[in-house]
Amino acid sequence: MIKIGELSKVTGCSVQTIRHYEKEQLIASAERSEGNFRLYDEVAVEQLLFIKHCRSLDLSLPEIRQLLGLSRSPGAQCGDVNRMMDRHIEQVEARIQELTKLNEQLRMLRRSCSNRRTVEQCGILRNLSATPVSSV
Repeated sequence: MIKIGELSKVTGCSVQTIRHYEKEQLIASAERSEGNFRLYDEVAVEQLLFIKHCRSLDLSLPEIRQLLGLSRSPGAQCGDVNRMMDRHIEQVEARIQELTKLNEQLRMLRRSCSNRRTVEQCGILRNLSATPVSSV
């Protein structure tokens, strides 16, 4: 059993994040020591590393909660997991398209000015003032 500070070091999750995940019931509530310190076991380490990996893939807490729930039914078919991942891939692809459009707009703005101009002559500031850039 380890205290929350050690769990934080082992997993790379901040103490605040660990408390938040516990509050969100993504990890089991910690046992308490006689001194009322939170104590965690190896299962908590594994759960936090799983959650951290999911977060690195930009999965939301509800998606992670769903995956954790599904992982408790090892004999079930993984169709639900695949469908959730397919939805997430679609969301990521939509965001990539939005960011590509944003990148193009920013590059267009940047091309509207050179370093030899004064702020008064700045094409970027003029374009930002004259025409709103369409939202992403």
